[in-house]
Amino acid sequence: MGVALLIFTGSLLAGLVGALVGLGGGIMVVPMLTIVFGFPIPFAIGVSIISVIATSSGAAVAYVRDRLTNIRIGMFLEIGTTLGAISGAFIAGLLAPNLLGVIFGIILLVSAAPLVFKIGEELPQGVVNDRWARTLNLASSYPDHKLGREVSYQVTRTPFGLAMMYAAGLISGLLGIGSGTFKVIAMDTIMRLPLKVSTTTSNLMIGVTAAASAGIYFSRGNIPPLIAAPVALGVLMGALLGARLLLHMSNKILRIIFIPVILIAALEMILHGLGIGSF
Repeated sequence: MGVALLIFTGSLLAGLVGALVGLGGGIMVVPMLTIVFGFPIPFAIGVSIISVIATSSGAAVAYVRDRLTNIRIGMFLEIGTTLGAISGAFIAGLLAPNLLGVIFGIILLVSAAPLVFKIGEELPQGVVNDRWARTLNLASSYPDHKLGREVSYQVTRTPFGLAMMYAAGLISGLLGIGSGTFKVIAMDTIMRLPLKVSTTTSNLMIGVTAAASAGIYFSRGNIPPLIAAPVALGVLMGALLGARLLLHMSNKILRIIFIPVILIAALEMILHGLGIGSF
């Protein structure tokens, strides 16, 4: 009972952070289950998939209701993620996954650099819709409770954002890890969406991706109910709390939270590739 309570508490924090930064709770759940509680890696990854679905489901409902999520952008970019995941699954046996882990970890660190320089930015400035965004009607607006007004935004470099999503899906398929960090970076730094829109839209997308692979892990017996139950419950409650907090937070504060999480994700990826740590 004591262990289950500790797992629940850790999962609550994972769900809270995951809902705020749009990465799901897996980035914290897997190290917690393996390092702190000593569970096997396959179990931790399987339960992590459930935690991502729980984070996405719990927060996505609130974000869609509050008009923070851009469903059009999410579903359009999911095309790239899905194609990338399929490609990754096909070529996974042809490439050295350890080397790829190191390469992608370094790429993630480099990709995070623009976020550091924009750490004080509240809203993107001077963004103009590109041809794809106009054709697909991707621009929208959201009510910002912190600023006390409706914020309109436009979308640029849509093809590059779609290419980044393909890369994100490729990483997931090759390495069996989440790629929410790449999704948020693509929408924030390439397509120049407000960070609140990037994280909430990523939150919706990661649930779709995770749900597609959950059945495989379940059929392998890698989702033990006695571990998955407290994790899913904790992550769900944390995600709901995070969704409420995000409404009253500025994009600047979100960026300050997001950058350390990216650095942790990149470090985990590099260590995984070097065989020092595992997801």
